[in-house]
Amino acid sequence: MGNYNVMISLQTFNILVYIWIAMAILLFPVLLKITAPYGRHTRKDWGPMINNRTGWILMELPALVIFGFFLISGENLGIPIIFTILILWVLHYFHRSLIYPFRISLSDKKMPVIIMLFAVFFNCINGFINGYWFGSLSPGYPIAWMEDPRFILGIILFIIGFLVNQYHDRILLSLRKHGDKGYQIPRRGLFRFVSCPNFLGEIIEWGGFALMTWCLPSFSFFIWTFVNLIPRALDHHRWYRQQFDNYPQNRKAIIPYLL
Repeated sequence: MGNYNVMISLQTFNILVYIWIAMAILLFPVLLKITAPYGRHTRKDWGPMINNRTGWILMELPALVIFGFFLISGENLGIPIIFTILILWVLHYFHRSLIYPFRISLSDKKMPVIIMLFAVFFNCINGFINGYWFGSLSPGYPIAWMEDPRFILGIILFIIGFLVNQYHDRILLSLRKHGDKGYQIPRRGLFRFVSCPNFLGEIIEWGGFALMTWCLPSFSFFIWTFVNLIPRALDHHRWYRQQFDNYPQNRKAIIPYLL
């Protein structure tokens, strides 16, 4: 039995997760009104700045390390589905923290340190909630769970979402060649329908994760993903419309034909 599986009782843990979900719901209208100042929306009046690549690594790495630590420290790692969950989480966050930052061509760009710290806080809490649950508190999954429609559909959605996210990130990165620091209108793939298909892919990905695992912690992660990415997509969509007079008028922000 792992040394960390008696840190928090199940009742206390569930209360903490409900509080975490409530925080996301309360934050949602705030994010709809405030544009987070990083990436194309970077501003210098939010305090000290940090190199964009360094900041990205520092803010994404805790999700990989903390989740892995608490899951591996628990007693559930030997359960095949729990191990599958670990592999999927690592697949996403290894890429986000240790591969994607080195694909960014504009390494001289900066982000506010405060934004990086907010992201570090989120990834620490989210990594702990999910890692501790799957490693120690979860009752586990019988092997028959692999035949459950929720698991089958969930893992299919996770893979589809991951691929959609990867493909459209690659399109965005390909628009910047030969040191060009300007922005262009992306037109391939689902960009024909929405301004942020990469965000749509990530929402599908973690929605699939919540479905295949069917538990409160992963559902809380899906809610936070929605709360973070919907306002961000709307900000990007407005930015595109302001920057480009010829931006496609029928293109939505993140959900084809709807939003």
